[in-house]
Amino acid sequence: QLQASGGGLVQAGGSLRLSCAASGRTFGSAYVMGWFRQAPGKEREFVAAIRWSADAIYHADSIKGRFTISRDNAKTTVYLQMNSLKPEDTAVYYCAAGNVRFVTRQREYDYWGQGTLVTVSS
Repeated sequence: QLQASGGGLVQAGGSLRLSCAASGRTFGSAYVMGWFRQAPGKEREFVAAIRWSADAIYHADSIKGRFTISRDNAKTTVYLQMNSLKPEDTAVYYCAAGNVRFVTRQREYDYWGQGTLVTVSS
């Protein structure tokens, strides 16, 4: 089970931190937790992911330098720190998890959170 939180309304240039807490399972070597987003009228897209065992981190080009994914091992929680937000970052943000080979492929993720809305005003 994944529980996402932290969305809200923010002005352009502001920051938000999203959290996603995982419960009810142990993490295997290929386990990945990631963030995707879906803007109004658009398809859901990859944002960032972290591979638990290797501590490998992946970010989409569109958010590099502005968003940072991190984790808290003890709490099995992953965070998405979003800085310098732009109106085009407005979307529902979903966390996802699973034994994933290709972190950008949505179909490889087994578990999805309920989504949290981020709205960036200009």
